[in-house]
Amino acid sequence: MKFLRFLQNGNIRYGLLEKDNIIREVVGDIFNNHKNAENVHSLSEITFLPPCVPTKIIAVGLNYFDHVNEVQMKIPDEPLIFMKPPSTLIAHNDNIIYPKMSKQLDYEAELAVIIKNKIKNIELEDVFENILGYTCFNDITARDLQKKDGQWTRAKSFDTFAPVGPFISTELNSDNLQIKLYKNGQLMQNSSTSNMIFKVDKIVSFISKIMTLFPGDIIATGTPSGIGQLEAGDKVEVEIEGIGILRNTVFLEKND
Repeated sequence: MKFLRFLQNGNIRYGLLEKDNIIREVVGDIFNNHKNAENVHSLSEITFLPPCVPTKIIAVGLNYFDHVNEVQMKIPDEPLIFMKPPSTLIAHNDNIIYPKMSKQLDYEAELAVIIKNKIKNIELEDVFENILGYTCFNDITARDLQKKDGQWTRAKSFDTFAPVGPFISTELNSDNLQIKLYKNGQLMQNSSTSNMIFKVDKIVSFISKIMTLFPGDIIATGTPSGIGQLEAGDKVEVEIEGIGILRNTVFLEKND
């Protein structure tokens, strides 16, 4: 199944993708009890929203062998995690804002995990029953500020720096999914989740032993090689096998 969250006639709703362009409204809690409603809509009639409302976004750095080689860094001994505030979230077709404070904006295509249940201190064998599904994520980064600060909070936390969506796909094996990123139609990243250093079960279990995770929390699992810069006007697309395409356009921050 592919869930989405959307705006239609001023109302926020959840839906289920039934065909390539038809969605059926879902009533209730997609994390537990829900049922299909009678109302259906065309994708052209709705505005996409981030597919869930997280209490937090946790991301993993340096989690692909090809990316570690690309940046010539040491393979980490355990997942290297950081956080992005929920205020960074934008949806499919929303605009990424290039902040005036930065001079180098980078894309990072990632597979994101959507947590299903409230969890703490879970072991590897219990992870997948606590995952609702997976979606596309673009970990937008002000690379110059990341290098300047020596830590990642400012560089990762500007508004619009977490495009996510368009769907939560619930029936995927996360171990071997093709992940691509296109900039203005040109293929820039092309890898597979099979190249992850730490797999989804290890990541989720590790994070759950640090902090409580809640339904709808997002865990971005790292980016493969091929990271690069974005400029105003660029159209950037993250495509992950079995999920779909997350599309956003870059605009310069306006003067006050």
